[in-house]
Amino acid sequence: MTESQQRATPGPPDGGTALGLAAAAAVAVAVLHRCTLQETVRCSYRDGEGEGVLELDVSADPTLAELLSEIRTALSAPDREAVEDADPGATVDLRLTRDTGLPEQPVGFGEAVRFDGWWVSVALAGAAAPVVDLARLLATAAGALGAGEASPLSALPLAGDDGDLVGVLAGSGHAAVPARPLHVLVRDQAERTPDAVAVSCAGQDLTYREFVCRADRLAHRLMAQGAGPGHVVGVLAERSPELVVALLAILKTGSAYAAFEPDLPAQRLHRLLDDAGVRLLVVQDRFGASAPAGMCVLPVAEDTTTEAPVPVSAEVAPSAVAYVSFTSGSTGVPKGVRVPHTAVSRLVVEPDWAKFGPDDVFLQLAPVAFDASTFEIWTPLVNGGRLAVHPPGPLSTEQLATTLAEERVTVAWMTAGLFHQMAGRHLDAFAGLRHVVAGGDVVSATQVRRLLEAHPGLVFTNGYGPTENTTFTACWTSTEAPAGRTVPLGRPVSGTRVLVLDPELRPVPVGVPGELCAGGEGLAHGYAGRPGATAERFVPDPFAPGPGGGRLYRTGDLVRRLPDGNLEFLGRADRQLKVQGYRVEPGEIEAVLARHEDVRQTVVVAQDDGAGSKRLLAYITAERPEDDSPAALGLRLREWLRGELPGYMVPWAILPLPALPLNRNGKVDRAALPTARRTARALPTEYLAPTNPTEDAVAQEWADLLGVEPVGLDDDFFELGGHSLIAADLLGRLGDRFGVELSARTLYLHPTVAELAAEIDGRLTA
Repeated sequence: MTESQQRATPGPPDGGTALGLAAAAAVAVAVLHRCTLQETVRCSYRDGEGEGVLELDVSADPTLAELLSEIRTALSAPDREAVEDADPGATVDLRLTRDTGLPEQPVGFGEAVRFDGWWVSVALAGAAAPVVDLARLLATAAGALGAGEASPLSALPLAGDDGDLVGVLAGSGHAAVPARPLHVLVRDQAERTPDAVAVSCAGQDLTYREFVCRADRLAHRLMAQGAGPGHVVGVLAERSPELVVALLAILKTGSAYAAFEPDLPAQRLHRLLDDAGVRLLVVQDRFGASAPAGMCVLPVAEDTTTEAPVPVSAEVAPSAVAYVSFTSGSTGVPKGVRVPHTAVSRLVVEPDWAKFGPDDVFLQLAPVAFDASTFEIWTPLVNGGRLAVHPPGPLSTEQLATTLAEERVTVAWMTAGLFHQMAGRHLDAFAGLRHVVAGGDVVSATQVRRLLEAHPGLVFTNGYGPTENTTFTACWTSTEAPAGRTVPLGRPVSGTRVLVLDPELRPVPVGVPGELCAGGEGLAHGYAGRPGATAERFVPDPFAPGPGGGRLYRTGDLVRRLPDGNLEFLGRADRQLKVQGYRVEPGEIEAVLARHEDVRQTVVVAQDDGAGSKRLLAYITAERPEDDSPAALGLRLREWLRGELPGYMVPWAILPLPALPLNRNGKVDRAALPTARRTARALPTEYLAPTNPTEDAVAQEWADLLGVEPVGLDDDFFELGGHSLIAADLLGRLGDRFGVELSARTLYLHPTVAELAAEIDGRLTA
């Protein structure tokens, strides 16, 4: 042991010249739990009094003293198990052996480490061992035990004293370019390249001059209706050049925009408009009926004026709010994130993780209500590039491949699920791309490897970040596949400060999991009208440099810092999920379900959907179980939820149970919930069985991919829970099975089993 480690280790709690067995085991178990996040540690030991094994469950997050007491009790039991009789199923296998003077060995996780009278060795089944300084962590934890540290294991201080903070904080990106409002950045770019194409879509082009003039005309109409600094203007429109014009026009007035998906349930849309403080709504004509009664509605369609409008460019500070974006809320109420111009500017102007310029063509694919659109839309428009808008309507991987080629896209952002689908089925579609950005969920290292091997020189970025820190907090950018089994989150981007902290907001050492907390110029102002929620998630930065301090956003994401400075994603500290790229709080769905008179108790979880994404499952107990069959109740609740929540938040299945399983702490044991691989058909229409081999084959493929049975002749693929990513797999399977080529358009035009089977039969006989 090093001299510094000896100084950090207190007198042994069990007496003697070194830590006794119970104390050594408590310290080692605590450290391994923190390093691996595993809740069960198998500790086998050998000392002068014999050998044995302990199975220790730390899911209740005890203190070190409580863990020590539990171990002492177990060691004093007369029927201690022998090592060979132990259950080998624990994920973390710890071995403690009394030091007998063996020669010093290398220090590291998974290797034998000499520690205060013991040799400590660890085996971690099914996962790569984290790279940590195990000897130092053990010494620090032993010091905490000797000092009577009362924190639970999750908050046990492992970074040591202040001298250990060097190299612990995750660091910062390069300083951001001084921020300016977005509409000013676009105006300046339009003055430099007025005749360059700014926006294109399905053969329609707008030069920068035309784009800005259209925005100026709409801005005048908006100001006539009261738009201006301090206001929020709503937008209800599909992907289109008109939508992008509307966003710029709103910013030109000094207002902030709040964009919403046109297919939101009316009640939810009206509530979000009210929460954002929207009094003026810009709409495409076909969505005008969705506006609340009394709302001032302005059509986005351009007027017929041909003369050049007077330019509009409101003077607002870079700190003014640029847009409001809603995220799911655990209490059942979505939260409107107020994002300033400064945060967007630091994202799109001279970012330190990539280079973008006037030769780039950016794909615009993400819904504008989704914060990824911030990167897609404004990066090309402030750098002189072209924004290629993917046509509106349902997304198919085939149509996306066509758009990438026809628009000559060079930069594209995709959700992790969509990226996996494209890399799996349309690898050649990436041929013309220069830079691919994926995110919104965990990205597969295997698919990244396939992409970069097929297209040498292509730049790939894993972009990570919550809405509250404006699209990207950290990015991993490379032309080479990741060396490990996971894709790193990378390093903080320009203008961003990142720390990895324990629950008490204390730093954790390199390799030890902690919560990622983000600060810097990317931070949102907070949640609109929700000071309590803002104070809970946006906290003072205890390590802010310079006077005045700063703020941190607690992301709720667990990460560890790797020795090379990159961050590795480990999961959520809370229950938040990503579904089809959207952030979802299961608590919001639970709160909505709990409002229904037939629901007594509910819990919502996620499972893999077989297409590289996740789907939601809801389990409930019924208020009056005798009134309904479980299938009928689940069907009725799903139909009701369709009017309360956006489609991606409606669970794939709602499964009534007699009771929800509980763990020893009295909380719902999610791991004990029954897994639903197939659920009962949940459609209000009558079931009609297939009548011929083609119909039967199509129904079988649907049942397998959607996890639904039985599938009937008139059942609609999308009403059964299908979406564009699953559709790609379905069409591929049917194409291979029947030897025909089926496009996504075929499925959208023939969405029932009977219609699609008839189309296949028609092609086979043609």
